Amino acid sequence: MRFTDAREAGGALASRLSDYAGRDGVVVIAVARGGVGVAAEVSRRLALPLDVVLVSRLLAPRPDDPLCAANVAGTPFLDEGLSAHAARDPAFANYLAQAAAELGRRARACRGARPALALSGRTVLLVDNGVRTGSTLRAVARAVRRQRPARLVACAPVADAASLGVVRGSCEEFVCLATPEPFGHVGMWYADFARPSDDEMRATLEASGRG
Repeated sequence: MRFTDAREAGGALASRLSDYAGRDGVVVIAVARGGVGVAAEVSRRLALPLDVVLVSRLLAPRPDDPLCAANVAGTPFLDEGLSAHAARDPAFANYLAQAAAELGRRARACRGARPALALSGRTVLLVDNGVRTGSTLRAVARAVRRQRPARLVACAPVADAASLGVVRGSCEEFVCLATPEPFGHVGMWYADFARPSDDEMRATLEASGRG
């Protein structure tokens, strides 16, 4: 399975997620940048509100589970352990402050004046364009859960089969269309693997409306 672009992949994923179409209490959250185009098409076809999560890997004591900072639908998040590390290391504390500021800047650039979606008590469809190791999606899931959603459903058009257990352990459900082998990297499964700019992500959010 190889997709022409993010829009085609999003359409195929939306077909698999059709049971969620138009349902109250369901939102689509894109993992920026790569997941925005896919998530936007899922949001459009299923008539569901759309928002984004931005993530930055900051410290990796274990390569398979990096500690991250994130901005989830306008709300900042820091993995446990980052603040403690910063308290012991002034240089890292400065780096952490800069990283958090950059995430906030990017979130404002992507969002503009558009209010963030409330995630508490809702079903979140967390959409990326593909999954290689699952470590990033697991970190994003930790951040999204801080907002207390009722249910978290990870969604991706393609994934490495080795990542399935990692992602399923982070969410109530993982919806994936294909697990090609050998997998390589996510970009191999798209003819056009373009990633949107901040301005393009803002335009996508503005076009989606909100709910």
